[in-house]
Amino acid sequence: MHLEIERVPPILNPDQTRVLLRPFNPGDSERVRGIVARIMALPEEQVKPVLESVCAEFCRRHREIRKSFLERFGEIHEIAGIDSNIAEERKLLIGSYFLAEYSLESAALFNPSIVPHPDQSDLQPGELRFILSLRATGEGHISSITFRTGVIHADQKIEVFAATGYLTEPRQVPSAKYEKALFGQKISELGLNGDFSSQILAGLEDSFSLDDLRAALKAETCRIGGTLSVEGESAKKGIWMLAKSNYEVQFEPDQLLCERIIFPATPSQRNGIEDARFVHFKKSDGTYIYFATFTAFDGRVVMPELVETSDFLFFRFITLNGPAARDKGLAMFPRKVNGLYTMLSRIDNENICIMTSENVHFWYECIVVMKPESPWELVQMGNCGSPIETDAGWLVLSHGVGPMRKYCLGAFLLDIDDPTKVIGRLREPLLTPNQSEREGYVPNVVYTCGALLHDGVLIIPYGLADHATGFATVPLASLLAAMLN
Repeated sequence: MHLEIERVPPILNPDQTRVLLRPFNPGDSERVRGIVARIMALPEEQVKPVLESVCAEFCRRHREIRKSFLERFGEIHEIAGIDSNIAEERKLLIGSYFLAEYSLESAALFNPSIVPHPDQSDLQPGELRFILSLRATGEGHISSITFRTGVIHADQKIEVFAATGYLTEPRQVPSAKYEKALFGQKISELGLNGDFSSQILAGLEDSFSLDDLRAALKAETCRIGGTLSVEGESAKKGIWMLAKSNYEVQFEPDQLLCERIIFPATPSQRNGIEDARFVHFKKSDGTYIYFATFTAFDGRVVMPELVETSDFLFFRFITLNGPAARDKGLAMFPRKVNGLYTMLSRIDNENICIMTSENVHFWYECIVVMKPESPWELVQMGNCGSPIETDAGWLVLSHGVGPMRKYCLGAFLLDIDDPTKVIGRLREPLLTPNQSEREGYVPNVVYTCGALLHDGVLIIPYGLADHATGFATVPLASLLAAMLN
């Protein structure tokens, strides 16, 4: 059965003018001190004109830029050994030398996922407001998460609102609390068990903060004379990295969603937060939360991680532990199945798997449910976002890689009660790169991180050659019929 899929507007292209203010680190502490010394040597009458020139050039590009300058000075002055009792204008000027603009989308804006917006007020009948998450890639191939909002109209026309305003990162929540039992289990899963770890956990309350952990690590190091064994040093480093990788951030309520940028913030994310797959997750009590699985990349190793939010203002980042929590392309089901969290995965880099868990933090076993069979997918398969619940079963979009590393989209259907059973599958691609889509950052690729079902039509935002983002639609009834034949 030939299945027609319709490409529809709009197309979202990367915008190099969307810039974020980021710390600039020109070198080691000696280099920093040298730069600061030269700024300190500027005559007093020269400081104000230079500062005013910088502010005049950049104040319309960033929110509260003088505040950013002052905050950056606060991070630099201890490294440089500067007396903080200097004139504020010189502090501001010093801070400006250690900041730089980063163009988030200078290379690409792609691999989207789409979920219903938490605010569905003031819409016309038949309309749905949505949130589109996208992978923005800039200098150094560093990827972050950016957002757009839009509306699917009653006639299925897709409108994505223009991105405006100042780009801003969230503030890390300094008083975030950790549960000792959960933290201890994560320590165990990482193989950091030992006397040092046991002593640290024994000295912590059932609920503790990052400052409490820092104090406990310092106290235990002092207690044993300041010199740790190789095992102890490894445990200390691992415990601290684990804590820093499980963190919370908060955006300001007055920031538009398109202004909110989630930029890599931990060592595991150093080189990118890639391919976030957002899902509107229904909890056991009937309320909803948003989860997103994503790939953290440190330049050498990829690790799956999880973020959760209820309002896209407050985000909690969670490390995933256990032998099944590895490789790329994890995607959560939108609710528990048979009382268990359920996830799609591809831990062998070739086949699609299902894994389940009682705790969203820990994943131990997986079952292979689908292997490459058709010529267009013989290199590898993977999911393209969270399953969509339908009356016929769990609808999953997939990708397949074939000759010349060409990526195509496919689809399959899983049993609603037992998602390890495949009950339908497209034998031909749902979407392949056409002549106008194949050129880009990575040629011959179409890819998505999640679709949305609205009024019987599947809305598929998808990446074009790892460069831009387009949209396609297909009637659900036609897609299911093609899979079940």
